[in-house]
Amino acid sequence: MKKNDIGTNAGLVWRTLYYKGTKMTFNELMQETGLTAIDISSAIGWLAREDKVIFIREQDEEYLDIYRDNY
Repeated sequence: MKKNDIGTNAGLVWRTLYYKGTKMTFNELMQETGLTAIDISSAIGWLAREDKVIFIREQDEEYLDIYRDNY
């Protein structure tokens, strides 16, 4: 896997979350994007490092959503 691929996948994950407009589970992201588990994991790491995603835990389920600034 190339570093550029991780950035591309991060963009895909971010856009998927943005346009869905709702939080999603890891598995939902895999289904929606068609990326592999390692691709999704790398993309989430990239986005987390840039403070672009948030992690939500509700009723024993883990979700991801994009970080939305409210100014």
